[in-house]
Amino acid sequence: MPLLEILGLEHSGTALDVGCGAGDNARILAARGWSVFGITLSPAEQASAEQVCSKVWVHDLERGLPEAATGPYDLVILSHVLEHLRNPESLLSQISRAITPEGRVAVALPNILNWHQRLLFLAGRFEYSEEGIMDNTHLRFYTFSSARQMIEKSGFRVVRAKGAGSVLPWGPLRQLVPCFTSSIDRLFCRLRPGLFGRQLLYVAVAK
Repeated sequence: MPLLEILGLEHSGTALDVGCGAGDNARILAARGWSVFGITLSPAEQASAEQVCSKVWVHDLERGLPEAATGPYDLVILSHVLEHLRNPESLLSQISRAITPEGRVAVALPNILNWHQRLLFLAGRFEYSEEGIMDNTHLRFYTFSSARQMIEKSGFRVVRAKGAGSVLPWGPLRQLVPCFTSSIDRLFCRLRPGLFGRQLLYVAVAK
């Protein structure tokens, strides 16, 4: 997964997956020797994630972290979580106090100014959908720069930032020449992450 790839994960430790879902990231981390804790809103997801997590809390993040989940953690993952919250800065500020001095926070967010979305806006279309960048459960929208500003205003220093995702609708071409299409995606997202990235990825440490 792109967010875990940007981390490198050379060493194991204790991780908190905030918005862990069914435990997809937790499975990868656990396989690499991490002790993982998770938070989700869904009892069904809790049952699945508990297969690989040390503990999973069912909890509403609008109220911050659960009292029992204050850490400290070597890694906190926030994969497509903050855009669903009314006050993500409050949660980030709390997390900045829940990581070890060498701890890292990994954040993934949808890019509201991805090139395809920009074309839709130019055409006068601002329509919500069931999923994707304009998911109808999103309360906040971010650009490459505004997301970084939010993270840094919440007590962190961003040490790595990039865009990720498919630049073009490759269709069958991706299966025919996957190395070529993936290389093009990575190149364009590296050159102009705020334009070509469908998701925005950040790694940050506490100030």
